[in-house]
Amino acid sequence: MAFGDRKDGKLLKNIDSMHFICPIIYPKRCDNEAFISELIDITKINEYLEKKNKGTPDEYKYNMFQVIVTAMLKIMYLRPKMNYFIANSNLYERNEVSASFIIKKQFKDDGSEGLAFLHSKADWTIDTVHEEIKKQVTSQRKGKKDASTESMDIFNKLPRFLSKFLVHITMLLDRFGYVPKSLIATDPYYSSVVLTNLGSIKLHAGYHHLTNWGTNSVFLAIGEIKKRPFLVEDDKIEIKESIDLGLTIDERIADGYYYSKTVALLRKLFENPELLEEELCKEVEY
Repeated sequence: MAFGDRKDGKLLKNIDSMHFICPIIYPKRCDNEAFISELIDITKINEYLEKKNKGTPDEYKYNMFQVIVTAMLKIMYLRPKMNYFIANSNLYERNEVSASFIIKKQFKDDGSEGLAFLHSKADWTIDTVHEEIKKQVTSQRKGKKDASTESMDIFNKLPRFLSKFLVHITMLLDRFGYVPKSLIATDPYYSSVVLTNLGSIKLHAGYHHLTNWGTNSVFLAIGEIKKRPFLVEDDKIEIKESIDLGLTIDERIADGYYYSKTVALLRKLFENPELLEEELCKEVEY
């Protein structure tokens, strides 16, 4: 590990002056959020899932969420700046591509939650993502706790004054990348992209903030599937199934043009979901 690197990222040194100075002037992630709202026609995805699920057991078919998770992971490989993060006013390239989300174990007011964390590899495909999500969701709903939740439970059992003191110490360690691995092993805010499937609880995507804790620079909120009007050829209106996406990004890691190209790639993947059957690292023309 070179001087200046963290255990979870490589320090980027040969960067332009703007990306060197901005994190110093604007050190907090929550003060540097850019929000992108997208409405996606899911006709092609629906057709793909119908074909993909022929012969698949009913208990765990391929679904829209898995398509979106796979697409976001592929974007992180093909648009590497999306996997940068800023910590202690320095710009880093993350050592891995990962995705995380919260699992609601029971759909009721007092239903418990668990954390899912996918540590991807470059040769993964949608089939690998499908199996990894299946494994983690099944484990969580059987009552097994993830590593970070178990660590947080220890804090909660301590006297309040001691717990608060230790949390403040941990926040200082977070700034320099020294938080114990057991505490952040499944912490979503240490992943490349955090996803929340608000559509599963009948909500629109909307905006979701980033956090000053952790290293996460990209948050994706997924809205409810609904039929909406779309303008097609010859100025005709067609009603199609669609989802709304809310993408919150740390604007310090790249510029507007880079984000625009990233959204273009996302649309390409949604319009051609069969591309997700190729390795995550395989290039796509768009």
